[in-house]
Amino acid sequence: MQKENEWKSMMDAPVIKGEIPGEKSKLMLKEQELYETSSRTYTDTFKIGVNYGKNATIVDVDGNVFIDLFSGVSVLNMGHANPDVLKAITEQASRITHITEVPTEARIAFLKTLNSTLPGKMRDNSKVFTTVTGGDACELAIQLSRLITKKKVIIAFGGSYHGIAGNIVSTTANFHYRDNSFNSYTNTYHIPFPYPYRFPIKSENEDISKTVIDYLEYLIKDPYSGIGSVAGVMVEPIQGEGGYVVPPDNFMPMLAESTKKLGVPLIVDEIQTGMGRTGKIWASEHSRITPDIMCISKSVGGGIPISMIAYHKEYDVEIPKAFHLGTFRANPVGLAAGNVILNKLKNEEFLNEVKRKGKFIMEKLISLQEKSKFIGDVRGKGLMIGVEFVRDKKSREPNSELAMKIKNRMFNNGVLIHTCGHFANVIRFMPPLTIEMKLLEKSMEIFEKSLYQESS
Repeated sequence: MQKENEWKSMMDAPVIKGEIPGEKSKLMLKEQELYETSSRTYTDTFKIGVNYGKNATIVDVDGNVFIDLFSGVSVLNMGHANPDVLKAITEQASRITHITEVPTEARIAFLKTLNSTLPGKMRDNSKVFTTVTGGDACELAIQLSRLITKKKVIIAFGGSYHGIAGNIVSTTANFHYRDNSFNSYTNTYHIPFPYPYRFPIKSENEDISKTVIDYLEYLIKDPYSGIGSVAGVMVEPIQGEGGYVVPPDNFMPMLAESTKKLGVPLIVDEIQTGMGRTGKIWASEHSRITPDIMCISKSVGGGIPISMIAYHKEYDVEIPKAFHLGTFRANPVGLAAGNVILNKLKNEEFLNEVKRKGKFIMEKLISLQEKSKFIGDVRGKGLMIGVEFVRDKKSREPNSELAMKIKNRMFNNGVLIHTCGHFANVIRFMPPLTIEMKLLEKSMEIFEKSLYQESS
C-alpha cells in the first residue's frame, strides 16, 4: 500500500479564491465552446479549466482547489497522479505505446493478474476479449451471448445504463438516450429492477427479488410471453446511472440461479461497480455469484481508455476470427496501469479501508436523513453511495431541483459531486478509493451545510 507520507491530496482543500469560474477558466471554457461540440454535459456542471489533480483533489487554472467526489465518473479509483500507476504508465510509454493483438509483457502480466481476481468460478475458467470503451465492452457482451445461443432477445432492467453508442443503447433504459440514437429497439426487453425505495409492482409478496425473478422466468419459459427467444440477461449488480440502486441481498444469487437453470447467459456489467468501488474487487463477490460474461472498464486503465469482457472458456470455440474488431484494443500503457491497480486491489486491508470510509459516509447520511424531510433514501456499498431527495417522505415525489441545487452549492464551495437516478434526484458519492478521511469529513460538512441552506 502507498505510504501516507509519500503521496496525498492537497490537504488544505477546498480553497476557493473568488468567483467560479475564474477568469482563466472562463477563457478556456469559451475557447472550448468555439471548437468543440455543444453536446457536452459535464461542463454544464463543472465550470472550471483543470490544471492538475493530486489524489482526491483537483486544482483549476485559477488556483482553486476542489475535493473530488466524482473521480471522472469512477474512472480514477486510485486517485489523480497515483505515483505507482504513473510509474507503470511512463515506463511502458517509454517502451511501446501501441501494438495490435501481438503480446507484450504488459499484456501477459495484466491478463494473469486479471484472471487471479475474477469472481466465483470464473477464475482459471475464463477468456478475455479486449475492447476500448465501456459501451464497446457491453456491445461485445450481447453480441457474444447472441452468437453462442443463436438467439436474439436481451433482457435488461429498468434504470439500467450500459452505454449509448451503437446497438448497446437498446439495453440502456433512459428513453432520451435511445431516442437520440435513432436505433431500433428490437430484440431488447426491460423488466423492473428490484429497487426497494421505488419498486413499481404492487404485490402481496413482500420479496421484491422473487417478484422480479418470477416475472423473468415467465417471460423466458412461456412461449406466448411475447418477447421471443432470450439470448441473455444483462444486469448491473448495483445500478449506476439509474440511481446507485442497491438491490436486496437475495436478488443476484436468485438471478444467477434462475439464468443457470434456464440455460440463459448472465451478463454482469461491472464497469462502474468493479475495481474496488464497492469494497470488493468486483461487486459480484458480495453475492458470491459467477457471471457467464462480465464487462470491465472505467478504472481498470487508470485513466487510459481500455475495456474488456471476461467469459467462460467454453464460449471461445464458437467465436470466429475478427468477430469484434478495433485498432486500439488492449493499449499496452493502459494494461500496465491496470496490472498495478489490480494488484493494489488484491490487498485486503486496502479494501477494508474502502469499506470503513463508506461506512463513515453512510452513517453521516443516515443521521442527516433522520433530521431532513427531503432525504428519502440512503443506500450504497463501499464508496458507491447514493442519497435520494424527495419533496416529502410520505409521497416520495422526486426532488430533482433540490439535488441540482445541492450539487451546484457544493461545487461553489469547492467539492465536485454529481447526480444520477431516474429523476436526476440522487446525489452520488464516488470519490477516489484513496481519499483521506480528513477530506471526507470536510466534504460531509459542506454537504450538510448545502442541505440545510437549500432546504430551510
